[in-house]
Amino acid sequence: MNLETASGFYRDIIGLREILREGRTVRLSANGKEPALIVLEGDPGALPRPVMAPGLFHTALLFPNRLELARTMRHVGEMGWKFQGFADHGVSEAVYLADAEGNGLELYRDRPRNEWPIGSSVDSSKDPNEVTMVTEPLDIAGLIAELADVPPSYEGIHPDAIVGHIHLQVSSLDKAKTFYHDLLGLEITQQTYPGALFLSADGYHHHVGLNVWNSLGVQLASVNSTGLISFGVQTISSRFEGIVERADAKDTPLSRIDRLTCQLKDPDEISLDLSVFQKKTASVR
Repeated sequence: MNLETASGFYRDIIGLREILREGRTVRLSANGKEPALIVLEGDPGALPRPVMAPGLFHTALLFPNRLELARTMRHVGEMGWKFQGFADHGVSEAVYLADAEGNGLELYRDRPRNEWPIGSSVDSSKDPNEVTMVTEPLDIAGLIAELADVPPSYEGIHPDAIVGHIHLQVSSLDKAKTFYHDLLGLEITQQTYPGALFLSADGYHHHVGLNVWNSLGVQLASVNSTGLISFGVQTISSRFEGIVERADAKDTPLSRIDRLTCQLKDPDEISLDLSVFQKKTASVR
């Protein structure tokens, strides 16, 4: 990773704020304070990860409201950065792009939960309790209209922005389901979207997305590749201990860092840093 190019994208194009720059590491967040949302680690010798290899599909930054999503979208456009797509998912409105090294990035805002489409309200054949995420055209004109009375100056991303979810491409949905659902205990929120599976905790539409659209049966990339190194998940103490116990019972490799932190690897060797909940955030690096 070219650290200067990568950090410049997240700082100048997206508007995240640097917390710390030390050696080959840059830590960034929405408010300029810990905990970091994005941690960049430079490695001049890293090889580009093949686009079909398991790993990161996109990191998703969640904005507190529609106006703040529109502000950042406008700034990205004014900086001349190319968008890759726009979508209305029913539960959310989303804008897609890639960072300076091709890592996918989603910028989105959630609709209120009482507006989320639920199974049978959309299709009588669906599970009545299943969140039904769709992919429809985004009302870009409506987003832009939010900015009618907003000055064009941009002081950075809203400080309440967080990592709302992470989306991974995996080699097998069945194996990934065993890890993220059976072991981690995430609830399946949608499994009817072709080639994809969505999971969450506490009724959210998804904290983890999984797909095999490009990566079905594809071998792992080289260890010395660009892309995602690990991502962090926080949970409450009782769930943390339950995960540790299930990992032990299933002989799943687990590295216990300390009493409140451990690291696991999913079936595609994607590292997950699991810790006991302290603040409502997540991070990727």
